[in-house]
Amino acid sequence: MEGEAAYGFIVNVDAQGSGLLSDTEKPEMRRRLYDVTGTAFEQAGIRPPRLYQEDRGDGILSVLAPDVPPARVVGEWVQQLHQNLRESNRDLRKPLRLRVGLHIGRVTADAYGRSGRAVDLACRLCDCGTAKAILKAADGAPLVVIASDRVHEDFVLPGGRWVDPEHYRRHDVELKEGRTTAWFMVPGRSEPPEPPEPREATVPSAEPVPDSAAGPDGTPGPTGTNGTKASTPPRPPAATDTGDRFVQNIHQHGDGEIIAAKRIETLNSDRRGGGR
Repeated sequence: MEGEAAYGFIVNVDAQGSGLLSDTEKPEMRRRLYDVTGTAFEQAGIRPPRLYQEDRGDGILSVLAPDVPPARVVGEWVQQLHQNLRESNRDLRKPLRLRVGLHIGRVTADAYGRSGRAVDLACRLCDCGTAKAILKAADGAPLVVIASDRVHEDFVLPGGRWVDPEHYRRHDVELKEGRTTAWFMVPGRSEPPEPPEPREATVPSAEPVPDSAAGPDGTPGPTGTNGTKASTPPRPPAATDTGDRFVQNIHQHGDGEIIAAKRIETLNSDRRGGGR
């Protein structure tokens, strides 16, 4: 009844890379999206009124009635969708690739659609960066399934027809509401590919050296990996020629000294308070 929360199984489907399609390509993508998902529901014996669907532009939100066995969705429906996608994508230059988020929980109906935290989580899982990265890394695969921790515990772990818990891999994902655990599976593969590690930002040098800086021999200083001049050691002071002898100034550097001369006759160094 409208305004009352009911328990339901939530399936959120989203098309990968739909934002790159032109206005003339989108209608065909949507037609194929409804065809492969709707046919899979029909093949699994899930039909209205036990199936509610809501258009999401480049995706579809489906909520199943409480009497629909969730294991049928996790098993048969997912496998039928995978086969339908393979058939639909045959010989296409731009294959349809889908992300499917699965969750179960309380759903509230009103005149505008379905809402609830359970709906939000199914949509967030489907749209998370890890799901997109895994499908992108799964070259040639048309589908990635993302199950919530609850769906995995209650309906994946027990196994069953077309449900192999060994094919799922756990990842902690960052959502708008915070971090949560999700389980990923790519149909047709024994395990999903690992998503690439996020790139670390390059830390620039604290004190970049100008391009005109030169080394002790007058040549340009070395260049760091970030395009700035790398730090060079201080150049020792030049010796002063007085004829037969060289007079050299001695500069203190921390616990050491720099001394440079062609020939040193007498060297007196008074070091107070430092090391020996």
